[in-house]
Amino acid sequence: MLEARQIQQFYGGSHILREVSLSAAAGRITVLLGRNGVGKTTLLKALMGLIPIKQGSIQFQGRDISRASPHERARAGIGYVPQGREIFARLTVEENLQMGLASRPGGTPIPAALYELFPVLAQMKSRHGGDLSGGQQQQLAIARALCAAPQLLILDEPTEGIQPSIIKDIGRAIRLLAREGLELGRGCQPIAVLLCEQYYDFAEELADDYLVMERGAVIDRGSGSEMAARGVRQRVSI
Repeated sequence: MLEARQIQQFYGGSHILREVSLSAAAGRITVLLGRNGVGKTTLLKALMGLIPIKQGSIQFQGRDISRASPHERARAGIGYVPQGREIFARLTVEENLQMGLASRPGGTPIPAALYELFPVLAQMKSRHGGDLSGGQQQQLAIARALCAAPQLLILDEPTEGIQPSIIKDIGRAIRLLAREGLELGRGCQPIAVLLCEQYYDFAEELADDYLVMERGAVIDRGSGSEMAARGVRQRVSI
C-alpha cells in the first residue's frame, strides 16, 4: 500500500530524517515509536506532503507520490489525523464531517458507518467541535479523515490527553478498520494503518509491525509480537 524509501529531510543545518524507509500494508497496523523529538511527526508530515522531502521516494499503491501535494495524496486515498486533532472548533460535528467529504463528489452523504463506529458523534451532531471533550474531538478527527474513504490512515498520537475509556474505543476502532474496514461508500475493504504513538501499552496491543526511531533514523523494526522480547519498551521510555 505505502512504500517509503531512503527519505531524508533537513531543517536548516539539522539533519531531521536520515534515510528512513518503511512500508504499510492493507489489513495491518504499523506502529511508529520513539522518544520526543526524534522526527516521527516530521516523517508523517512528509508522507502526507505537508513538508517536502529532500531525497528518497514515496510510493502509494504503486504510484510515485513523492512530489504530490497534500490534496492529491488525500484524493489518492491517504487519510491523516494530525497530532492535536485540529478540528474546526466553531463548526458543528456534522459540519466538521462534511469538510472531510471535500475530496468526494458533491452531495456525498456522511457515511452512516461513522456514527456506528463512534456513536457519541451521532448524539452531538449539532454541537460545536470546540465544545467536545478531548476524547470526543479525537473521535471526530478520526471520523473526519475517514469521510474520504482512505485506503491508508495515518494517525499521529491519537491517545494524547485522552481519558482511558475513550482510548479503548479508539483502539477498538483502529483494529476494526485494519481487520475488516468500514462501509464508507466505496465498498468495505481492510485498510492500512500507520500509527505514531507514545503510549507504549496501546501501541504494543495494536501493532502488527513496529519501527523505532532515534535521531531521525529507524534503529529497529519487526513484528509486533516481538516487541516485549526485543526490549522495545526500554528503548522508547523517556
